[in-house]
Amino acid sequence: MSERDFGRTGRRVSSVGFGAWAIGGSWGNVSEADAKDTLSSALDAGVSFVDTADVYGDGRSERIVRDVLATRPGPRPMVATKAGRRLDPHVADGYTFQAIEAFVDRSLGNLGVEHIDLLQLHCPPTEVYYRPELFEALDRLVEKGKVSLIGVSVEKVEEALKAIEYPNVASVQIIYNIFRQRPSDLFFREAKAKGVAVIARVPLASGLLSGKMSKESTFAADDHRSFNRHGEAFDVGETFAGVPFDIALDAVDRLRPLVPEGATMAQFALRWILMNDAVSVVIPGARTPAQAAANAEADALAPLGRDTMAAIDEVYRDLIKRHVHHRW
Repeated sequence: MSERDFGRTGRRVSSVGFGAWAIGGSWGNVSEADAKDTLSSALDAGVSFVDTADVYGDGRSERIVRDVLATRPGPRPMVATKAGRRLDPHVADGYTFQAIEAFVDRSLGNLGVEHIDLLQLHCPPTEVYYRPELFEALDRLVEKGKVSLIGVSVEKVEEALKAIEYPNVASVQIIYNIFRQRPSDLFFREAKAKGVAVIARVPLASGLLSGKMSKESTFAADDHRSFNRHGEAFDVGETFAGVPFDIALDAVDRLRPLVPEGATMAQFALRWILMNDAVSVVIPGARTPAQAAANAEADALAPLGRDTMAAIDEVYRDLIKRHVHHRW
């Protein structure tokens, strides 16, 4: 597994990381044994960056990460978690230092650690990014030794650009995939100039870019691909990248002939993301050990050719861009 600089932090991480949402909840049933085996498979493949959150299964994902890492000798991967979405109601005024510290204390217990490698605000309301006093206060978590690095997970490019104005923001997690290309227009350039690490999430558009879905695909009631199709529970852009399902399937069909021989469409989609050197790590999720291992193998794919990249852009312009580009 190749490694990339994690921004200006001095740390290096595997180019393909592991997104631990699917093993926590909201993706249908994944047994605890399967969840642990899946994460172990990713680590065996060389993954050295794990992303989780306190709300993934109400702490289940964090505890699974804790239990798996406790059994593994050798270097520990960088583990990032998130805080803020436990607020009820989830409003800007809830983002106080006291609230975030309480969430951090809970995550420290769930993860079984004395400090969190990377704490990310979890897609807070846009107004939060315009409150410098909060970002200044978060430095106290670093001073107290509870957190090593501060980052944000954002919904919109606007939020990402605002966040990197704060000198203590070390990383930004943002949706970036073949169906969500806007971050590369301006944000990536600005992040790279400031040495801010970029974590690319939802890289497979909730599985659409695996190429395994059809109009007949169904999802469990507790899978966000069933209950959040129209943004009923959280931002619709988190589910299928915000692209109408039928249109996305048409786009996938146009992409199929571009997949290199011997590669899966998921690996192809991950390799497309890694073509941009502003990306520090991409964090696909997985529900089985085989999926986790296959995702990691995307790192070994040869760079995509110029004609292939141009053809991907054409699919985006023709079918996808008008549905998503202006929204996030």
